[in-house]
Amino acid sequence: MNDVSKSNVKVRFAPSPTGNLHIGSVRAALFNWLFARHHKGTFLVRIEDTDLERSKQEFADSIISSLEWLGMQSDEPIIYQSNFTEKYRAYVEKLLSEGKAYKCYCSPEELEQRLGEGEKYDQRCRACSMPGDKPFVVRFRLPDDREVVTFHDLILGDITTPISQLDDFIIARSDGSPVYNFVVVIDDATMNITHVIRGQEHINNTPKQILLYEALGFSIPQFAHIPLILGKSGAKLSKRDAATSVLVYKEEGYLPEALINYLARLGWSHGDQEIFTIEELVRDFSLDGVGKSNATFDMEKLRWVNSEHIKKKTSAWLLNYVVQELDNHFLNKLDAWSSEQIVALIDLYKERVMTVRELYDALIALYNKPAVYNHEAVQQWINEDAKINLSLLIELLKNLTEWHEASLESTIKQFVKNREIKLASIAQPIRIALTGNITSPGIFHLLTILGKKESFSRIEALIK
Repeated sequence: MNDVSKSNVKVRFAPSPTGNLHIGSVRAALFNWLFARHHKGTFLVRIEDTDLERSKQEFADSIISSLEWLGMQSDEPIIYQSNFTEKYRAYVEKLLSEGKAYKCYCSPEELEQRLGEGEKYDQRCRACSMPGDKPFVVRFRLPDDREVVTFHDLILGDITTPISQLDDFIIARSDGSPVYNFVVVIDDATMNITHVIRGQEHINNTPKQILLYEALGFSIPQFAHIPLILGKSGAKLSKRDAATSVLVYKEEGYLPEALINYLARLGWSHGDQEIFTIEELVRDFSLDGVGKSNATFDMEKLRWVNSEHIKKKTSAWLLNYVVQELDNHFLNKLDAWSSEQIVALIDLYKERVMTVRELYDALIALYNKPAVYNHEAVQQWINEDAKINLSLLIELLKNLTEWHEASLESTIKQFVKNREIKLASIAQPIRIALTGNITSPGIFHLLTILGKKESFSRIEALIK
């Protein structure tokens, strides 16, 4: 592979705890995790909480829980940047003492008045000295003998930035706190990160960070900037396009492996294959397959991928997942049914649903009996003839000694033949009686699982 050196791979996912884990950040975490697993390397999680005003522990906990749900735990203890303030300050002092950084006493108001809004810094304080009691920021001194910064991106290829496009950028604020571009270099270097895999929105940071690596004498990692995820409009993904928080997908009944499958294929290709197990993704993933163009989030495609993963699960596994992840009281809500009945019903419904939440809702609705019947279905299928046929069928079925799918199917089909009616004219009323609607699994399956007593009770309720 051309995307990995001979050294042991070590990557990191470094979210800021200023909100719940965003779907775009999940894909960045996933590509790091898959890359590490593919190369038998190390995946680390670092919480970048140096912005003390916006960072909250509740968001850090939420991010960590989301990663655990997805199965992407850190291979080493999670690192919080806020615990290393003194280390960062020591490196600031190192650059100051070596003349690679300097104190800038220009206030934001002075800069705006002198340079105008958004203009590059004019290096005025490179050679000035001020009293120690005046507030200052620390700026990195761009090397005078450097014209360009060039690096090879493992996805985008060679990228060159002229030094003239940069200015002496700030590495420490006036309160002494270090800025993002500085601390991320210190952390990646001291954590021995070999590959920095992140979104393309960070490309403009990379030249500055490379200059800092060089100034501090650190080895420079390899960089890979993955394309962004956009909404259908072509703009940045928003809540109108899809839920942006991972926790919402969990609550709505998406399986973690399905979300991982979909996000992995969002910008990464491997032939025509669409459905992957986690093991297959780990085996096949390579940065060579990551495209350069932005990807478009397609909610319907995600729903389809999720449905395919649901179908592959055993019904016992799905039952356990519902209890563990969606509703701890699920079995109590179905207490009149045996576990065998519930598993059998999951067998029926898992082929028809797109999410585990839909499966959950379907079973709860079936258990609670139809409170109301679909009006259009009743108008189309329920009349006096239908009620007479249902009554006669109940009397016939009462004599069945074995209540199972084969005997029910044989008896009902013979009944239809004897009455000289179409199967649908009795099957659809039965379906309405059992579920309240005309869309459901097959009636022979439903009658078998619900049992004779419950089936009769529901059919008789419809007749009345």
